[in-house]
Amino acid sequence: MLRIGVLVSGGGTNLQAILDAIDSGAITNAQVETVISNNPGAYALERARKHGIDALCVSPKTFETRDLFYQALMEKLEEYRLDLIVLAGYLVTIPPAMIRRYRNRIINIHPSLIPSFCGVGYYGLKVHEAALKRGVKVTGATVHIVDEGVDSGPILLQKAVEVLPGDTPEILQRRVMEQAEWKILPQAIDGIANHRIQMPEEEQT
Repeated sequence: MLRIGVLVSGGGTNLQAILDAIDSGAITNAQVETVISNNPGAYALERARKHGIDALCVSPKTFETRDLFYQALMEKLEEYRLDLIVLAGYLVTIPPAMIRRYRNRIINIHPSLIPSFCGVGYYGLKVHEAALKRGVKVTGATVHIVDEGVDSGPILLQKAVEVLPGDTPEILQRRVMEQAEWKILPQAIDGIANHRIQMPEEEQT
């Protein structure tokens, strides 16, 4: 059984997609052990509680330094003996120590077809604003492994979504979520849990 921790900053629609997929059997051999947010008001925490999942807030605002926050986050993750950490709209930089500790066991969902519209500064609506400004006809979402860069780790799954005339960033964001993000993130988790997606070997430290 794959033990999963989900890190999220906002409403948790991707978290809900994961929970729904587990409930429906679209994801097997996996369970969400904890949901952690940096935001005490994140609705994702309520979604977790409704599913009987430990919902925790570890906020950098409650620590004197960023290092102390990272230390507390790492300690909390360790308590759950996680096999996979899923970043589902988590707007906090992951520290190098955490990437080393969970090498090739952290995945992220990004709302574009990497390498387009990714990297520093590309998150949330900003991704879709950039796609519309550039005039692309196709966008989408990507599930990738998290490394020390920003959106630079190995790609696991991608799904394309058509850009339509009259799209606003908000409309495009919703279509990308519905047609891509909410589909490929559960697919990636199920693939990892059932060994259809082979993760790179962990480095020996």
